[in-house]
Amino acid sequence: MEHTFQIEGMSCGGCVAAVEQALKSVPGVTTVRVDLGAKSALIEFDPSKTAPPALREAIEAAGYEVVA
Repeated sequence: MEHTFQIEGMSCGGCVAAVEQALKSVPGVTTVRVDLGAKSALIEFDPSKTAPPALREAIEAAGYEVVA
């Protein structure tokens, strides 16, 4: 399964790396693609192990805002 989030607060490659690292630490996440220009993250995950609310929490815990 995959889900895309719009993310505010990313301004550089370090921000991209921080979001990627936060999402990859969530059990069940298989692929993370963060696009700085589009301010988005596409996450592929195993729905039996995680869900979008947990992914959103990981992004917010890293210090970024998920836009509805």
